[in-house]
Formats: sequence, structure tokens, C-alpha cells
Amino acid sequence: MASQRYDLVVIGSGPGGYVAAIRASQLEMRVAVIERDNPGGVCLNWGCIPSKALLNSAETMEAIRGAASEHGIEVGEIRFDFKRVIARSREAADKLSRGVRYLLRKNNIDLYEAEGVLTGPHTIALKPVAGKPTPAAPLLEAEKILIATGSGERLFPGMAIGDGVMTSHEALINDQLPKSIVVIGAGAVGLEFAYFYRAFGVEVTIVELEQQMLPGFDTEVAAELHRSFVKRGMKVLLGHRYKSMEKRGGNWSIVLEAGGAASSVEAEAVLIAVGRVPLSSLIGLDKVGVEAGRGGFITIDDSFRTTCPSIYAIGDVARTPLLAHKASAEGVAAVEIMAGEREPGFDLDTIAGCIYCEPEVATVGLTEAQARARGIEVKIGKIPFRAIGKAVAVNQTEGFVKLVASKKYGEVLGCQIIGHRATDLISEVVLGRTLETTTAEIGKTAHPHPTLSEAIMEAALAAEGEAINY
Repeated sequence: MASQRYDLVVIGSGPGGYVAAIRASQLEMRVAVIERDNPGGVCLNWGCIPSKALLNSAETMEAIRGAASEHGIEVGEIRFDFKRVIARSREAADKLSRGVRYLLRKNNIDLYEAEGVLTGPHTIALKPVAGKPTPAAPLLEAEKILIATGSGERLFPGMAIGDGVMTSHEALINDQLPKSIVVIGAGAVGLEFAYFYRAFGVEVTIVELEQQMLPGFDTEVAAELHRSFVKRGMKVLLGHRYKSMEKRGGNWSIVLEAGGAASSVEAEAVLIAVGRVPLSSLIGLDKVGVEAGRGGFITIDDSFRTTCPSIYAIGDVARTPLLAHKASAEGVAAVEIMAGEREPGFDLDTIAGCIYCEPEVATVGLTEAQARARGIEVKIGKIPFRAIGKAVAVNQTEGFVKLVASKKYGEVLGCQIIGHRATDLISEVVLGRTLETTTAEIGKTAHPHPTLSEAIMEAALAAEGEAINY
């Protein structure tokens, strides 16, 4: 069968790939998408969506177990069906995957459910995938190719999955609740699963090499979350290096090292959350002169173009941060640059980072330490949620809002929020960063009362030395 020709072929249908494909179709390109798994990629099928469904179940469990009596609500003995908890999360993922399939069809985008391998600057070979129909064409030709293959779970040498040892992928489908678990890694994925398991009564131990949870985040945010997790009954071991693990009886024994001294922890299950790696090694980059740098990230310029002029890359496979919404925004930017609708360039400082445990964490732009390291004189506005009426009314007073602004002009450089619904609240500051807003402008903008968003207004006023309620 003859090859099919397209203006653009996108390899990968995650939040970067499918969004880029739709935008390209809107710009009147003939587009195809290649996907070896279900439409939606890791995010919809094995990441963002099912994990947030699980975290919603955990939040519900916490609310029933811990807060019902404060509201005068009697619930009696609390029981749960963990198999149903997992099944509900899979249903959410499947529903959205079907939604992506529909969107591709609606926008006249051809979907090839196969493995795509680059064979030339303008050609991609399709390899059949087990359980999927044989591709209608063995080869696709394209004026431009966009790589959006995402990332996969990272493992340390010697680690093997199975018999109670999981990454986030396995944890999303494991419907057997362990009595105890060791979570190796205190980044976003590790902390979200630690919170989830603890909410359902699992004994949780978190192991982290760095001296704070959430390495790279604001130290005050990390310390606040640390206190919250310990209060919830989790054991947190910071500054501990993973060395090895072995099965002893029904438990895993994990050997650690801290300050030159060895120690060990035991648990029925182990969750490995030590980062992710770009899926760039098996798509034929070497055949077309596409360079990948340290860690396997594909080298791109300000137009998302790789070292092969007809091939572009976005999302996790290209650079950090590894975030779904960053991939989507890059996908739109890349195809608009291809079409001459936008100038090259992309501002990573306007991309928010979100963690969906409770309390939630959200951050955008520079932290106080990062701003000072760049030699910027800053002023800080910080307000605890306990000073906000809505937070007190709904009994969600953990955490704070912290705004970082330039001392000279008051321009908002960054924001860190830890607290209930932080991941929703951060969008106001994201928009503010895009519009180059100041703390004076935010502080003088009337926020509805009572809402949690008032904490952002109060933090802005605090930065101006005009805080009202704190």
C-alpha cells in the first residue's frame, strides 16, 4: 500500500501531541497522529487524570474520617471498597481517552494506532502494536514532523518491578491495598501517592535523598508540607540515600544511607518515584540527525525545531518541567510558529507547577531564593490561610500564599501557595505574570468575599505594607 502524505505528523497523542494536532488542523494543515497506546498519552491514561481521581477519593475519605464530627454529622463505622476506588479512576481515564479520540475525528485528524519510527527527515514507518489494528499504511510522509512522545518512569540500577514493587503506573491499577508502603522519592508523584495511601490507613514511610521534601521548591512551602505529612502520621526520612532492597518474608527491606551510616526500613510494598525520563531512545533519532542532550532530552531551538530542520519536539521529551499543561502550551506554540502565526520563543516562567496532595501546592515564576540569586531586590508578601474568613469557615486553614515581587516596580515575579485548592488559586497569578502585573494592582483589585482567593489579594497588600486582615 502506498504511503500517506500529510502537512504534519505528530508522534504521540498526549496533552502535547493531540492539542498540537488540533491547533494545526485549525490552521488548515492536513494532520495525522501516531499513538501506540490509547489516545491521551500518559497524562490521560496513566498519570494526571486517574491519579487525580484517586486523590479525590483520598480527600473524601479524609473529610469523612476527620471532619464529619466537627460538622455534627455522624457516619458510624467507615468502610470502603478499594477495588471500586481503583476502578473509578480507570473509568475517568477511559472516558477522557474516548474524548480525545472523538476530538481527533471531529477535527479531521487521522489516528494511526501504531509504533512510529523516524526513517527520514520526512518519513515515519509504522509498526503494528499488539491489540491494535494493523496500520492502514506502512509509511507516512510529512512536510513537518512533531515529536511528542512524552516520558516514562525512571528506575535506579538493579530495581525490578513486581511482587509489591511499583512505579506510579502499576500503582494506578493495583487494587490490593498494602498494609505498609515505602515511597522512594519526595517529589510530586511520590507525595501524591503517599497522601493517597495514608488516607486509606496505610503505614507510609517517605525516603528522600535531599534535605527537604519537594526538592527545588520554596523551602517554606516544603517545611509546611513536611509538618502536615508528619501530622497525618507519615514517617519522612530526609537526607537518606537509597542503596538496595530485598524481600524478607512478606516484606521488603530497603537499605538506606544517611551521614555515612546505614539503616533500613521495611514495608509490604514499595513505590518508586525517583523521576521520569524522556521517551526518545526508540524512535529513530539517530537515523535523521536529531540530537539529544543530557538525560535523553531532544535538543530544540526557540521555534521547537530540532537539529533536523523538518522535525520539531515538545513536552517531556524535549525539556523540563515535565508538565501536561506545559506540553499543551508548547504544542500550540510550535504549530503556530510553523504556520507563521507566532514569533519564536516561549516563557517557561509562566508555567505553574502543581501538586495535588492535601494541602495542595502550586507555584509559578521565581521563588524568593531564585530571585535573590539573580541579584533582584525583592519584597515579599505572605499571608496564612488562617487569616482568611472562608478558610476558617470551611476548616481549611493549613498553609499560606507567598508573593515575590521586585522591590523597585512591584512586578510580580513569582508566587508559592500551599493550602486547600492551591492548584486552582494559582491561575490568577499565572495570568498576572503574563500581563506583568504588580502587587499594587492585585492588592487594589476587589476580590469576592468570602473566598480563598482573598489570600492572594492580602498577600499582595502585605508586599505593599498595607495588609488589612493580618
